[in-house]
Amino acid sequence: MEKNQDLGLLILRLTLGGLMLFHGIAKLIHGVGGIEGMLAAKGLPAFLAYGVYVGEIIVPILLIIGFRTRIAAIIFAFNMLVALLLAHSGDIFSLSQHGGWAVELIALFLFGAVALFFTGGGQYALSKNDQWD
Repeated sequence: MEKNQDLGLLILRLTLGGLMLFHGIAKLIHGVGGIEGMLAAKGLPAFLAYGVYVGEIIVPILLIIGFRTRIAAIIFAFNMLVALLLAHSGDIFSLSQHGGWAVELIALFLFGAVALFFTGGGQYALSKNDQWD
């Protein structure tokens, strides 16, 4: 069987973007009050919480359609790094009750986005022929 890297990149884009979009939709429905509280507790301005809409709605849509994939991926990775440090920093060196890394979902999102930053979106992306595909 011949390998198809572009199909693999499409599946990665659809998976990362699609799964994160559910988190963004939940934030649209329920608001970002919890994130505002976490930011305020760290001495940061609460309005930064609205950046989650970029990282969890706009960027996932860009990944799904493959528009400026590398830019979207680095923003996505930054969003995951902020989530890791803001909401899950106490779990970085912990295991879950099932024996997995407590932050494995965030790590999969983070490193999947880093991989897309280095690879681009592939031939099945909307902006497939420029340096920021």
